[in-house]
Amino acid sequence: MRIRPPRRWEAVDLRVIWHYRDLLVAFAVRDIKLRYRQTLLGVIWVLIQPLMAAGIFSFVFGRIAKLDSGNIPYFPFAYTGLLAWNLFSSTVLKSAGSLVGNASLVSKVFFPRLLLPFSGAVSTLVDFAIAAAAGCVLLLAYQVTPGFSIVLAPFWLLFLVLFALGIGMFCAALAVRFRDVNHILPVLLQLMLYGSPVAYTLAIIPPGLPMLLYKLNPMATLLHGFRVAIFGEGYVGFPSTIYAITASLLMFVIGMIFFRRMERQFADVI
Repeated sequence: MRIRPPRRWEAVDLRVIWHYRDLLVAFAVRDIKLRYRQTLLGVIWVLIQPLMAAGIFSFVFGRIAKLDSGNIPYFPFAYTGLLAWNLFSSTVLKSAGSLVGNASLVSKVFFPRLLLPFSGAVSTLVDFAIAAAAGCVLLLAYQVTPGFSIVLAPFWLLFLVLFALGIGMFCAALAVRFRDVNHILPVLLQLMLYGSPVAYTLAIIPPGLPMLLYKLNPMATLLHGFRVAIFGEGYVGFPSTIYAITASLLMFVIGMIFFRRMERQFADVI
């Protein structure tokens, strides 16, 4: 069998992800094991982090700043926002660092490089599932009953993950040549956190031009839509939904094309 590098503008074939699915799962399992190896609490950290963050947000934004969360108790309101945000930010960071973090594999072993950022997304989805199960218990404790709208939650999560993967693949390819990317990215995500409706609702944004500019961030609609799906309170406008979906798909395609275009250089530069 002759192994050759892909042509620079060769079409991206996502069927390779399914063809190498066993290797994809192996990468994801390895990532999860490495993350919690030699830790006292292990996977419990998946629950502690959003619970602590939601507690801090509840105190700072709920008690002190007294931000309105509608008819939803503030703690589950903040926890739900953090649940979706952590899925986004973890997917971006793990995908972006996947090539540099596996430099020895990339430079010595042949396999589809797309498996690395995608495996990061799989491992974060496992963490999300565990934290979401705790979120269900939290909703029961606060006597919050999700409505039929909860069936739309996977829809919002799908485009959130696609948006995150697009950013992650773009940054992963860029980080092979410019290692500064993995230092700058956490700072940008932290700024983006406060520019997204994680700890507050869209109701506090003034209508008109400020709201229009605010919604240029696709995460504003994706997070708001996920929360509306969970609690059944509020609505998401059709234009905002179309914009968020389009932006997510566009970012995913751009990330894949850029990743594919740079793939020939990975083994030599990394």
